[in-house]
Amino acid sequence: MSMRKEEIRDIDFSIYNIKDEVEYEFQTGKGLSREVVLEISEQKGEPSWMREFRLKALEIYEKMPMPTWGVDLSQLDINSIVAYIRPSARKKTSWEEVPEEIRRTFERLGIPEAEKKALAGVGAQYDSEVIYHNMKESLARQGVIFEDMDTALKKYPDIIREYFMTKNVLPTDHKFAALHAAVWSGGTFVYVPEGVKVEVPLQAYFRMNAPGSGQFEHTLIIADRGSEVHFIEGCSAPLYSVSNLHAGCVELFVKEGARIIYSTIENWSKNTYNLNTKRAIVEKDGMVEWISGSFGSKKTMLYPASVLVGKGAKAEYTSITFAAKGQHLDTGAKMIHLAPYTSSKILAKSISKDGGISTYRGLLKVGPEAEGVKASVTCEGLMLDDISKSDTIPVIDIENDNVDIGHEAKVGRISEEQIYYLMSRGLNEEDARAMIVRGFVEPIAKALPLEYAVEMNRLIKLELEGAIG
Repeated sequence: MSMRKEEIRDIDFSIYNIKDEVEYEFQTGKGLSREVVLEISEQKGEPSWMREFRLKALEIYEKMPMPTWGVDLSQLDINSIVAYIRPSARKKTSWEEVPEEIRRTFERLGIPEAEKKALAGVGAQYDSEVIYHNMKESLARQGVIFEDMDTALKKYPDIIREYFMTKNVLPTDHKFAALHAAVWSGGTFVYVPEGVKVEVPLQAYFRMNAPGSGQFEHTLIIADRGSEVHFIEGCSAPLYSVSNLHAGCVELFVKEGARIIYSTIENWSKNTYNLNTKRAIVEKDGMVEWISGSFGSKKTMLYPASVLVGKGAKAEYTSITFAAKGQHLDTGAKMIHLAPYTSSKILAKSISKDGGISTYRGLLKVGPEAEGVKASVTCEGLMLDDISKSDTIPVIDIENDNVDIGHEAKVGRISEEQIYYLMSRGLNEEDARAMIVRGFVEPIAKALPLEYAVEMNRLIKLELEGAIG
């Protein structure tokens, strides 16, 4: 009788390595210049204030140095990246109207099926433009706004001008925030009115198809007083021999007593530099929950930040990172307590194998006025072989004595004692290792919204069940 053998393999990315032959209506030249920025703004028919905003951001970008910490960015050549590519398809509210070659890709990723079964609304971006966007009518009747950012800029210019990179993420924050501000395109705008609870998640999916391109979508979510919303973000791209760049931006505004859950599955191909910026501002008694899975990309620098500005505000960050051969994923979170009786919790786990490098980099800061803070940080790294690397770099900065802070960091390889114990109970060595890995990721896997999209099940699965024999 044959026994099932378990092994720990890489995530199967083949389903996402779809390369479409798509007609592009317009694209800028390579690199970044004043002419490129003006071209993007002109193609979009933007108001003059947004054009000037982009040009000022470009000036900031040109003056700021490249980061010299985190991952090695020395091989990233901005001059070889095409910042804006517009497919010939126009935005539709019916999948049947989306061009077949593009629709086929999203169907293989499971997005239309997931929308039917478990989502209140879906936005799908292809390279630089949103090509599909739809929301259930029942939400619209409650006053919920769910639009792509380019449409929102035209329909709600006063709101966008007030919130777009003015109160949360700023172009001056770092070089890639400035780059994003200069060349952003697409993304999502969500507004949830006071007291409205969106019980079924909204989702945006970002697909980068063209080689040597950049994707710079902007997500802006405002949850008004006492409202709730769960937003799911998915990302993928086919593998090319040239570098692609993703430098999106997420700005969350959690008003008094509101709640935002933001779930992300990052699955960029291994030629992609993923340099994303995400931040939430949380007011009195509000709560933000970040749930993150990072599996793809060549290099990643991603540290969602929660700024707790109101009394009793709460934030949680839960993540799993999987770094395999050729990957360096530098991820973590920032919890900034500026108000009294705020609380935060970080649970970050990583796995590295076949020479992959995984780094947890985090900040827990308590301001001088933030008494009664309760916060905990747990970061664990598991290496599956002798050639992989895992680091934890937590920073804790406390300026108030009346706080309750907990911190635990653990990095190591699978214990031989654990292997021996499991083998003494009848398991072979491969099965024992797989069981340890499964137990390691289970607390994070349970938090991820796997039930909402078939595509996410494909992304998160660690391929623990292998060959028969």
